[in-house]
Amino acid sequence: MSVLTLTLPDPEANARLGARLARLLQPGDAVLLEGGLGAGKTTLARGVIEALTGEKDAPSPTYTLVQPYETDQGLMLLHADLYRLEDPEELDELGIDEALDHGAALIEWPDRMGRWRPADRLEIVLTETEAGGRTARLEAFGSWETRLGGLAD
Repeated sequence: MSVLTLTLPDPEANARLGARLARLLQPGDAVLLEGGLGAGKTTLARGVIEALTGEKDAPSPTYTLVQPYETDQGLMLLHADLYRLEDPEELDELGIDEALDHGAALIEWPDRMGRWRPADRLEIVLTETEAGGRTARLEAFGSWETRLGGLAD
């Protein structure tokens, strides 16, 4: 396990982190986005989605739970918001496992997944700073350990 901590002074810095993350995503990767309401999880996910698909205003999957994207490079990207998930057993119905067979997944509210965690994952915890920015704590597992340095400013 490797850890990197970044300071994100504004939403644009959060989106730029998403763009750097997009360049490193590989099939089988799961990016678990943690933080309270308004912490910037969706802003970060939108930065990844825009960098990979050109979609500038990707919808939050708060009510649909999952939103799939096909990238120009042929990578299937799944954006999941599990806030409304009531039981980890419902994960089977969302197809996250299958998405990781052929692509990558951005997962907001991963605490709703119970103990299930993919081997190749990047856990990002966003917390608000006193100045109104965010601190991002990135914890890498599996193949992410060798790629984590590529996310530094």
